[in-house]
Amino acid sequence: MANRLAAHINDAAITLLDGDRVVYREPGFALLDGRELTTGNEAFAHARINPRGIQHRFWSELSTSPLADRRFGHLSAADLASRQLEQMWAAASGSGGGLVIAVPAYMEAASLGLLLGIASELELPVAALVDASVAATRREYRNAVPVHVDISLHATTLTRLAQADQVQVERAELLRDCGLHVLYDAWLNVVAAAFVRQSRFDPLHTAETEQVLYNNIAGWLADAARADRVVLELAHGGMTHQAEIESLALIGAAAPWYQHIASKLRALYRAGETPAIQVTDRVSRLPGLADMLTARVGGELFTLEPGATARGALARCREVTPGGEGVGLRRRLAWDQAPADVTAEAARGGMAGVPTHLLFRSTAFPIRREPLVLGTEPGNGERTIVLPADMPGISRRHCALTLVDGQCVLEDHSRYGTFLNGHRIDGSTVLKIGDSVRIGSPGYELQMITTDEKAYGT
Repeated sequence: MANRLAAHINDAAITLLDGDRVVYREPGFALLDGRELTTGNEAFAHARINPRGIQHRFWSELSTSPLADRRFGHLSAADLASRQLEQMWAAASGSGGGLVIAVPAYMEAASLGLLLGIASELELPVAALVDASVAATRREYRNAVPVHVDISLHATTLTRLAQADQVQVERAELLRDCGLHVLYDAWLNVVAAAFVRQSRFDPLHTAETEQVLYNNIAGWLADAARADRVVLELAHGGMTHQAEIESLALIGAAAPWYQHIASKLRALYRAGETPAIQVTDRVSRLPGLADMLTARVGGELFTLEPGATARGALARCREVTPGGEGVGLRRRLAWDQAPADVTAEAARGGMAGVPTHLLFRSTAFPIRREPLVLGTEPGNGERTIVLPADMPGISRRHCALTLVDGQCVLEDHSRYGTFLNGHRIDGSTVLKIGDSVRIGSPGYELQMITTDEKAYGT
């Protein structure tokens, strides 16, 4: 009997699994050189040498429309995806027991239909489509709310999961232009600067040495995730150049994107919930990101093994037969691994510092057990900050801040939404020192501060 296979569509590394064996794992890159079209590692190896011949958004922008680049004008994103799927399936050596595909949250109905159409043309025996976060989550997180975190070339996906007798998607958030492609550019500049300072060698001076730098960056990042300093070595043209860089320099270069991810993740949790942050091995290899998430969000972090998404899809879709009518997207699956117990103390983790005051227009309003209400009308006996009614998007009793069990809790009572560090909260959230709360459009910005020196560790 032919083996069943599983594929995970993440353009950072399209993966095909045959049992426990990875038979294909290559990035979503395409290279058009003359009339020859190649994908995956071969295209990636020319990304900096021939950047005008490279495409790497065809999975995240899957469609049949002609590509905007004139060199690719006779092709569509679907053509490039088809070529990569064809090359991926060739690595399966004719296995035909059925294919389960784990797909990212950004693939909506039209893209999924197109994917199935491509698979049909290539005669791929697709048995099921599964949401990637659901496929990766094989156990219950008791006493906690799991959010699955993965990163692709151009986006970070945060998926809040429900656990009513099985795992299912509750809410997915896509942070566009917050993926590995933009992070790699930031890291390349930092690493190149280290070579220039320490060895007077500029790896960005030629396309060839820039490509060598690009090929090595993933390994250096993995080293930085394990150590405080990384030794950089770059061989080219018979010479070897060396430099050394602190891991903190790499983390600092990525800080704006890391902070964006952490802020959005915080907004997915309501006050009183214990976070269970489930990250893929790809996320865990990015220096400093996992630490920032636990520091700013709290809860417990759970790191998945390499290939976990494809393995989870394969293990729980064995009974589905290929070629059936209407292959649909599965957004819920039963668990098949032992549960994890998350401690209640984990809920109080996260970035130190409970704000004591809300700062608005140079006035600091104390946060107490008695609610501090913000809105356009004075409260009936409540402590209220009355805001001008001519600002759009503010309700009469918009939101309230309260000190609850030693935490500063923000509750949204409006129909317009309340925003924490630029992200709309889901009913309520816990605030930290330095947070920014926005209400209205364009709105008022309110800062969370403290007058307690101990909160800063002084």
